Amino acid sequence: MTLNHEFVTLPLRRDVLRGGVMAALGAALGLERVWGSAVEPGQSGDAGKLAGLVRFRDEEEGPAGVLIGSELDGRLLTDLSRVSATRLVTPANEFYVRSAASRLLPAAAGWKIAIDGLVERPAGVGIEQIRKSAKPMGMHLMECAGNVALTRFGLMSAGNWAGVPVMDVLGEAKRTAEAALAEIAGFDEYAEPSRTSIPGASWIFPLEELKGAFLATELNGQPLGRDHGAPVRLMVPGWYGAACIKWVNRITLADGGAEASSQMQEYAVRTLQEGRPTLVRDFQPARVDHAALPVRVEKWITGGKVRYRVVGIAWGGSEAARGLEIRFHPEEAFVPVAGFRPGKTDAWTVWSQPWSPGAPGDYTIRLACPGVRARKLEMGLYDRSVHISEI
Repeated sequence: MTLNHEFVTLPLRRDVLRGGVMAALGAALGLERVWGSAVEPGQSGDAGKLAGLVRFRDEEEGPAGVLIGSELDGRLLTDLSRVSATRLVTPANEFYVRSAASRLLPAAAGWKIAIDGLVERPAGVGIEQIRKSAKPMGMHLMECAGNVALTRFGLMSAGNWAGVPVMDVLGEAKRTAEAALAEIAGFDEYAEPSRTSIPGASWIFPLEELKGAFLATELNGQPLGRDHGAPVRLMVPGWYGAACIKWVNRITLADGGAEASSQMQEYAVRTLQEGRPTLVRDFQPARVDHAALPVRVEKWITGGKVRYRVVGIAWGGSEAARGLEIRFHPEEAFVPVAGFRPGKTDAWTVWSQPWSPGAPGDYTIRLACPGVRARKLEMGLYDRSVHISEI
């Protein structure tokens, strides 16, 4: 299957860095920022001495963990090379941002979520009520639907969340018998026009798809930051970030014949819909398939010889992964990843693979998840390339 270039060429709202933002991200990232293993370069570990990391080719380099731009053009990339088995949670100040807070965003005091549409009595739930009812909701991963090599796959993070189940909030307004869908919308007014985004911030869900969703008020034990959706954002575990609306201020109940929102249609390709459906009932849930990604290639010196180790992450899917396979060249057969432990989590798991390249040259690392749905992986959207100069 070939790469669908529509993933990277469509007008974007909250997916892929473009224009002036890319220019701002042109500064080189120093190696001291990207060491992700427990052993620092020059120090020794069980595998020998870590000599350095091999950079991924043909990917933009820029400062990870630093907010670039403002409002809808604001971006912050997570440095995935720092993920390890002992560092699975992304610190809140490093959690990715695809759109920063508007300068027009009202203060949290007095914030309410209006509940209207097909309800017997419209209601308004205040932020203080939501905060008092918030409880730990576990560790969950969030990934932007446009997470690609152009962003060094940095539009993905995992954190510990706290909040209130959406269905509990909907109990504040008794819905009518016709209510089958809920449109969840967020504040979407900005002081300046955007170069990378268009207006519209809502997603419409069948009510049964919201049973595990929650309105988040905390990330990693702290109140949400403004750029992460404060005072309250939607979190739908297992769904792309496009559906996890920030700055939630309205929930509208509708019948099953409702039209898809503009945001749903814009993200149809990147959430792997069949075309761009006009009705909500023709949309498939925007869930993240099984996926895997190399996050760093380590160069080790062992007994005077050069060795390499690929470290990566695996995530996504609604069922347990059956296995993970890897190859380094299109003409090679896939082989099982030695350091992968099958299982299912709501975040990511870390894997590793020893690697002895046969010769210097260019290599493209591709992963496969046999027996499960992994469409973007099969399309090559998570491939990463390296140049090996020493063996």
